[in-house]
Amino acid sequence: MDLQSLANLFATTYNHDPNVQKTGELQIRKIGAQEGMLTALLQIIASDGVESATRQACSVYLKNRVHTSYILPPNPRPDHVPIAQSDRTALKANILPLLAASPSRSITVQLAATLKDLVAHDFPDRWSSLLDDVKRLLGSGDVREVGAGVVAALECVRAFRFRQKADVLPSIIASLFPTLVTIADGMLNTSPSQPASQEIPAMLHLILKTYKTAIIVNLSPHQQSPESLVPWGRLLFRVVGMVVPVEGVPTDEEDRERCEWWKAKKWAYGILGRLFHRFGNPSQLPSPMQKEYGVFAEDFVTTFAPEIFKVYLHQVELYVSGQAWLGKKCQYQIFQFFTECIKPKSTWILLKPHVDSLVANFAFPQLTFNASKQAMWESDPVEYVRASVDEYENFSSPASGATSFLLSLASNRTKTAFLPMLQFINTVLRSNPTPAQRFGALTMMSVLGPFIVRHPDVKGSIEQFMVQYVLPEFTSQEPYLRSVACEVLGVVTKAGITWATEENLNNHSRAVALALDDRELPVRVQAALAITELVVVHDSVRDAVSPQVGKVVQDLLKLSDETDLDILNHSMEAMVDRFQNELMPVASQLTARLCESYLRLAREGLAQQKEADPDSIDMESLVTDGDDDKVYGAMGVAKTIGTVVSCIDSSAEILSQVQEVIIPIIRFTLENKLIDLFDNMYDLVDALTFRLHAISPNMWPVFELTYDLFKSDAVDFLDEMLPSLDNFVSYGTDVLKARPDYRSKVLDMYRTAMTSPQLGDNDKINGCKLAESMLLNLHGHVDDQLQDIIIIAVDHIDKGETTSFRLANLEILINAVLYNASAALHFMEAYKPGFSRIFFERWFVAINNDNKLPRVHDKKLSILALCKLLEMEAGAIPEGLRDGWPGIVGGALNIFKALPQAIAKRKVLEDQLVEGSDDEDEDETRYLNLEGEEDEDVWDEDSAYLEILAKEGARLREKSEKAETGDDESDISEESEIEEELGFFSPLDNIDTYVTFKQALQTFQNQNSVLYQAATTMLTVERQTVLMEVMTIASQANHS
Repeated sequence: MDLQSLANLFATTYNHDPNVQKTGELQIRKIGAQEGMLTALLQIIASDGVESATRQACSVYLKNRVHTSYILPPNPRPDHVPIAQSDRTALKANILPLLAASPSRSITVQLAATLKDLVAHDFPDRWSSLLDDVKRLLGSGDVREVGAGVVAALECVRAFRFRQKADVLPSIIASLFPTLVTIADGMLNTSPSQPASQEIPAMLHLILKTYKTAIIVNLSPHQQSPESLVPWGRLLFRVVGMVVPVEGVPTDEEDRERCEWWKAKKWAYGILGRLFHRFGNPSQLPSPMQKEYGVFAEDFVTTFAPEIFKVYLHQVELYVSGQAWLGKKCQYQIFQFFTECIKPKSTWILLKPHVDSLVANFAFPQLTFNASKQAMWESDPVEYVRASVDEYENFSSPASGATSFLLSLASNRTKTAFLPMLQFINTVLRSNPTPAQRFGALTMMSVLGPFIVRHPDVKGSIEQFMVQYVLPEFTSQEPYLRSVACEVLGVVTKAGITWATEENLNNHSRAVALALDDRELPVRVQAALAITELVVVHDSVRDAVSPQVGKVVQDLLKLSDETDLDILNHSMEAMVDRFQNELMPVASQLTARLCESYLRLAREGLAQQKEADPDSIDMESLVTDGDDDKVYGAMGVAKTIGTVVSCIDSSAEILSQVQEVIIPIIRFTLENKLIDLFDNMYDLVDALTFRLHAISPNMWPVFELTYDLFKSDAVDFLDEMLPSLDNFVSYGTDVLKARPDYRSKVLDMYRTAMTSPQLGDNDKINGCKLAESMLLNLHGHVDDQLQDIIIIAVDHIDKGETTSFRLANLEILINAVLYNASAALHFMEAYKPGFSRIFFERWFVAINNDNKLPRVHDKKLSILALCKLLEMEAGAIPEGLRDGWPGIVGGALNIFKALPQAIAKRKVLEDQLVEGSDDEDEDETRYLNLEGEEDEDVWDEDSAYLEILAKEGARLREKSEKAETGDDESDISEESEIEEELGFFSPLDNIDTYVTFKQALQTFQNQNSVLYQAATTMLTVERQTVLMEVMTIASQANHS
């Protein structure tokens, strides 16, 4: 196909006629893998005679083709064709010149992404000239070539930005960064107000972005050296302090925030913050990083950090005094840096004299009610609520940064900063403040509420503060003050305020109950959150709300539907849990309303998924963030439905009704393959089937769907599916006994779990649990599947990387012996002659080792299987095993010896679980720092967490490096101990192993007296003692 025809074909991909578009895309798919295709596309993209839209369509296809086919995945599809060598050569030869000649930013973006994939796969071994080519562009006198060089430098860094091993990136940095800093320095000498200079800030922004990208994981030796740090530091300070003339930026503040000059400033602030936070703060530097960055950090904190502080403080002073504008993201970065300065002694000394001023003049104004908040309240109250209560939506806003700053001061420098902050709040409220300032003071109160309630000097005065300053605002003319009053009440209630006067508590609870009917949505949301906290903590409020709990729950449902806020689902869960008896009669109606909400959210989420045609050439939609609110909302509603289910399990009749209401949403989710919601749905299936101990007729289609999904789209969801599948087998035994096709499906899931190359040991363990459930629950009805189960287990006897899997697989064979001992041994021998002896050797190694059968279930299973062997008739014992048969009695006694200790250990864990759920008191020490010297380094919970992460990262890197060099030895001792599964229930739980063993031993004596004599004669004194204890316990059980 000639170039013109190919260009015309790509032009059809954006034709208004969908049929023409589809035909074109199918034709492109047919010829896409042909050699020379990508070379031709490069020529079209470079041609000025072709429409820009066509060139862009070609660049998008080129990017996607390179991304998916430049390197084939380990298990490629049959139709997956790699890119030909001639096209690879053409790509590397033409990509940089194309970038320099790119006619539009949209095409540059596609070409840049293509370059990143080429670099990641071919540099340095198969593209040794790359850095020289990039440096040639950077040194050009043509501004477009310099721009292309800057883009190329960024993509070279991005290709290796997350690589833990510092093998490639340091050489790229050392080669390109000296040139980049020189170019950027020269750019700052251009006046920002010159129209012709608009390309300059764009390049400056990309250069700074390149530096920031390079320090995501490591700081290279070159970047640590003064030869690099000094010129880059000078550049960063110049950018931060640069005054951008009004005529050089848009007048609209939102547009100004997005303009290239302010993007450059944002990246400069971000780099300085990152250098200090990750590499330059010795008191907070995790121990695994000390060797590499310890010297750098000590130097940075003494010479560089004070300069950053000075520059930032000057910018704040200019902003506060109205002499300069400061972008929101830049303000956030400044707050972040100041927050980082709080814990280290060296920077705290710098910050300490300015704390009061920063709190009053920089942090507090962020919390006041301003014009932008007013505009959002009026135009989009839902978004206002989301921004005010959802911390994830607040990321990188100045208010979020100010809040973090105040919280860190309160928790880390309590003795110095806390009481002055409270004094500031009181001063504001006593000085005839405007409503907006009152809002700021109360918001600050809300931020510090958990600390105030715990501080020994001020917790006694919190009630008076609430009466004097918060209660009156419930009737304020300003709706935002009514909202913040609810918020403060909710915060201090959750934190544990003690009310000395019941009347004060009642006045506040009545006020918040009235606020549930407020005309303004944000007020109603905050009221709902506050009333929930009051109901959970105070029985008197619970009793007052009880007569109208139906209305409160309906209000919550309505609010949840209006806002899709996940936090309201938590309120609903708390209400359902607190009013279980009151809501029991309306459980079905409540669940129906929740299911309606869930279906609405799930359908909207599904519609969002379907907006992008998977067959479309342009796959951009697949890599955009998208709007996950609907899915998260549906998850929250599903959790609330789960709470309803758990609260009504005392009434099987109501639970059965509720189940029939829930099943349609489960089927909808599975049928439409809403994978993000599978976890929630299988939690519901598990809860319903387990609590009812039965499988209703309408639930069996869920089993069928589960099988179909496991065999197609959801093969890696066995962990989520297993509890439900186990319930289907355990409580649906009558149906499974009558349905051989269902039994075949369960067996097939076991086989797939054990043999699929996509699944690891954990999934294989789950497969084993499923097979075990069949053997234990369907006794006498798995005869047709027994041989297949045994063959699969035999094939995996020496496979698997973990002790847990090897035990789970061994126990499938032990279960087979328990199910039908003679048939199991026969099938082992028939499949692999001599294998039954191998099996016994492996089994008895586990039996005779103290920790190879660690759980109660492991021990009971082996004892009961050994009992089955003792009961075998003499003629049925395989000849190759007869000589070891007497050892069965000793083996059983060895397990009995350790069984009481295992049972006691499990009981302790069960008690701890109950106590743990009752004892949820928070660690008070993480709120206040009232110990130690006032100005010393602070090492808090966050510091300790970063230390743990760094150590784990270092361990994994070391393991990965050993694996690469072949030095990695599978160290079983490192594997975590196999722990009791407290949520696991088995048919063996109700079997008395002592009685069963006594009966089996009697049968053994009657049927095989010679072997019995040999077995008892060879017992050691210790085992004879255990035998007497077992017989005594069995006799006591028989007589009880």
